[in-house]
Formats: sequence, C-alpha cells, structure tokens
Amino acid sequence: MPTTEQARSWYAGADAVHDYDHVLRVYFMAEHLAQEEGADQEIVRAAALLHDAVGAMPGSEERAEHHLASAEFAENILSDEGWPLERIRAVQHCIRAHRYRDDREPPQTIEAQTLFDADKLDVLGAVGIARAVAYATLAGEPVYAEPSRRFLETGQKEPGEPHSCYHEYLFKLSKIKDRLFTPTGRRLAAEREAYIAAYFDRLKSEWRGQI
Repeated sequence: MPTTEQARSWYAGADAVHDYDHVLRVYFMAEHLAQEEGADQEIVRAAALLHDAVGAMPGSEERAEHHLASAEFAENILSDEGWPLERIRAVQHCIRAHRYRDDREPPQTIEAQTLFDADKLDVLGAVGIARAVAYATLAGEPVYAEPSRRFLETGQKEPGEPHSCYHEYLFKLSKIKDRLFTPTGRRLAAEREAYIAAYFDRLKSEWRGQI
C-alpha cells in the first residue's frame, strides 16, 4: 500500500491548488467517506494518494488528461508493489473517473464515487475559497469581476471577459453539491456550499462598496 510519505515525492513540484496538502485532505476525507459508505478502504486510500500524481498543473497541456496519466502512473506504482491486477484496475477506475469536467468514464463503483466526492468537497467551504483564489492567481485572473449577462444566462463569456473566482463559483462550485454520489458526501457538500455562497455574497457587496 502506498504511504502518505511516499506520495509526498510525487507532488514535490505541484502547484498550490493540487499540491501534497490537497492530496492529504482528499485522502483523509476519502477515508471518512469510505468508512461511512462501506467502500474498500485500501482501494480508496491508494486512489486518493495517486489521483493527481501526473499533469495536474493548471494551464498545462497535460491538465485535461491528468486523470488518465495519473491512472497509468498508478498502475506502475501498484504493480511494483505486487498488487493483483483486478485491484489495480479498481484503483485506476477511481482515478480516471474523478475529473469533474470529463464524464467519459463516470464513477461506477462505491470506491470511485467516494474518491469523486472527496475530491470535490475540497473545492467547497473555507478550503474551497482559498483554492479558488490560488487558482485564479496562478491563471492570472482576478478574484472578482462582474459577470456579463451572457455568462449569467449561458455560462459563456464575452470576448475578453475574465474568469474570476466568482465566475468559477457560478460556473462550477455552486453546482458541485448536485453532482456528488454518496449520502455522506452530499450532506457535507450542502454545509460547505452554504458557507462558500455566503462568502461570495459578501465579496460582491464589499466589491460594490455596499458594506
């Protein structure tokens, strides 16, 4: 079984959004969800440690396929440890199915659903706010910008329109709770989404000089 210390080296050059700290938070949340939902703990732990191991840097050419590259990396790591092929495949499915913006391989097993939910919970709540700001900074985008009418109505930006943290909240973060699979994950997401929604309401008001 890969260890958390072993995983540290896989994320040595990672950005502030997908770094080792993110992996540890997902690991601990996945453990909790697995216990609550009756998932295979070993499969979930391994998948959590390996899910962003390759190509997760925002803006990189590899980002869109990082879940696939990380699944291949996982096969190498687990094969070297002598894992049975069927359990390696179970871990790989978890990793391939965890990306929010790619539904080519939906999470079919309780282990894959557990990892998906644990990973998505990390973009909500207090940590989610910190990650949204860090992601915008890495991408050279503002913390707040007024969304265009087109964006509010369709999710499509006007030419030259920035993708601020608030844009990301409207485009993705506000919808996360409706995409989760496990009862425990959905309950936690509702609590965290309420927190992040209140933050962006406050941010809008302060930005406009209303508070």
